[in-house]
Amino acid sequence: MKLLKLVPDDTNIDFLKWRSWAFGISLLLMVASVGLVAAKGLNFGVDFIGGQMIRATFTQSAAAPVTELRETVAKLGYGDPTIQRFGAENQVSIRMKLPEGADKNPELANAMATKITETLKAGHPDVRIDGVDSVSGKVSEELFSKGILALLAAMAGVSIYIWFRFEWQFGVGAIWSLVHDVTLTFGLFALTGWEFDLNIIAALLTIIGYSLNDTVVVYDRIRENLMKFRKMEMASLLNLSVNETLSRTVMTSVSISLPLIILVLFGPDVIFGFSAAMAFGIVVGTYSSIYQAAPILIWLKVGSHSFVPTDEAGSKAERIIEGFES
Repeated sequence: MKLLKLVPDDTNIDFLKWRSWAFGISLLLMVASVGLVAAKGLNFGVDFIGGQMIRATFTQSAAAPVTELRETVAKLGYGDPTIQRFGAENQVSIRMKLPEGADKNPELANAMATKITETLKAGHPDVRIDGVDSVSGKVSEELFSKGILALLAAMAGVSIYIWFRFEWQFGVGAIWSLVHDVTLTFGLFALTGWEFDLNIIAALLTIIGYSLNDTVVVYDRIRENLMKFRKMEMASLLNLSVNETLSRTVMTSVSISLPLIILVLFGPDVIFGFSAAMAFGIVVGTYSSIYQAAPILIWLKVGSHSFVPTDEAGSKAERIIEGFES
């Protein structure tokens, strides 16, 4: 029985031909992502901004009455709510600041949630309360700061690992690819307004791990070919290395993406953001391993000499061997 192969063994695609265009487009997308985050901001969940969030679905309505809900909840005396649609048109999230003194007396938050949900049910018999989350401001600040530190620590650890395993240029290439992937994912959430919570931080950390794994596979083959084909032009050698690892890259990406796409389309709303971030990150991570991590080595002057011992190192090694023999 012949095995199914998504990519033939003898592929010879000239990926590096488009490296300047790919790098330019990626740079524009990164700048646009930063601009979106700065201009629109992220739709932070209760995890990061503190307060109380009530998720509700209007089962018998095509769309949730957002304007009416905002007026109804505002009249309760707890301040102006932030109401946004998420998922389907008939689903909303209602975010409120915690009442004064709720940090010391959690019952105040519970009383506010009860009053809001009872008001919703009284005015809309078809409403279904999907969940109520409450986080204090102090805890939310701590969660946000630790989440960002986790991302930075992961990226720093990755660059150090690549640096020691290969050469410093490879470490720069890996960290650039990770910055590319994370920045575009932030831009996606700023553009769509999807909720950004701790689940998304977990997704970003997973994306970093996947992107690193894919990049290391490509880099390992590049290092092998640098020592094998010392006179080959660098662009041709990178093309060869990417093509040799292409089958593995595509198979891994497809096998991971398929269940994620199913979760995005048919999974529960509570993990929609995580699934969407992961699916997007797998695609972007695969792209960056080919069109960011590899081409940047040319601009950083990596060549066959990068893994050849210097004369000084060779002389030192000879002296050590002679010492052992004597």
